[in-house]
Amino acid sequence: MSARSLHPGPARSTPTPRRSRRAAALVAVLAAVALVVGVAAWAYDDARRDVLAPGVTIGGVDVGGLRVATARARLQEQVVRPLQRTVEATARGRTATLTAREAGLRLDVDGALDQALAASRRGWIGARVVRGITGARVNERLPVHRTVDRRAVRRFAADLAEAVQRDPRSAKVVPHADRLQVTAARTGRRIDEADVRRRVRAALTHRRAPRRFDVAVATVQPEVTAAALRDRFPAYILIDRGAHQLRLYRDLKLARTYPIAVGRVGLETPAGLYDVQWRETNPKWRVPDSDWAGDLAGKTIPPGPDNPIKARWMAFNGPAGIHGIAPSEYGTIGHDASHGCVRMRIPDVKELYDETDVGTPVYVA
Repeated sequence: MSARSLHPGPARSTPTPRRSRRAAALVAVLAAVALVVGVAAWAYDDARRDVLAPGVTIGGVDVGGLRVATARARLQEQVVRPLQRTVEATARGRTATLTAREAGLRLDVDGALDQALAASRRGWIGARVVRGITGARVNERLPVHRTVDRRAVRRFAADLAEAVQRDPRSAKVVPHADRLQVTAARTGRRIDEADVRRRVRAALTHRRAPRRFDVAVATVQPEVTAAALRDRFPAYILIDRGAHQLRLYRDLKLARTYPIAVGRVGLETPAGLYDVQWRETNPKWRVPDSDWAGDLAGKTIPPGPDNPIKARWMAFNGPAGIHGIAPSEYGTIGHDASHGCVRMRIPDVKELYDETDVGTPVYVA
């Protein structure tokens, strides 16, 4: 074996205590820097725990960069206070008012701020710190939820409607013994309560909605007008048994008054509201099947001297009717003299016949 082969190689270098200390020191420095940075980041983030990020709006109000307390004050000034107002609705010169308090208006400002803060604090601490330092925007648009007491708004609209509205009234005819009472028609008024409620809620919850508004009042036509009554009753007959008078109304106005005879005691002309059922010229006498008719009961007597019904006949209640009588019987006019019918002088009954038709109302009082 040669001397070279027995000679050992160069010795390996090993870290010196000085290098180890430098490395340890570097690690310590980096750790310290990291700690300082972390503490600083935490402190920065903690100091901004109630700061809203740029780009946040609530109810259309820019609150970005503000602390929550400051943002709340701004929202109270720009959102809440403008809505603490009184709504005025006017209909037909009558104005009704409703305050925000009476309407139970509630604005959830704190809820909106909680959402805004949550959006501002979104992400991990590093992202929040970078966002805070760089002023990055989050572009969060949040509403302020608003509610009103619907029952209060409904009562407001209903009270206004009660003050303004009225039901339409149809024209009507009420017969009396001595007159025909005609009640004139009247138009009604209506408002759209649903529209009033909608506009009140808008005025209480939206700053730009008008707080004063006029309510449209619609005209409601009656079902029956005076013109319709005149068309329905071109003629109307009133029979006043006590005064022994027959009144004829044309187009609901008194046209003629005639003297008459009515049924005697026990055979009274029946009271009530009837109408002309049928009419005849030179009528036959269909004798009622009654005891007073004697041998003639149930018979039909043709026109002639033995027939007491002269000239015209207008039935209004079965066997009862209006008819003429012979001149020799004119003395019974003004008395209770018939067997239930209404007697008239011949010229009068002819005139009445020409002025009426089947269906004409006949009121007997």
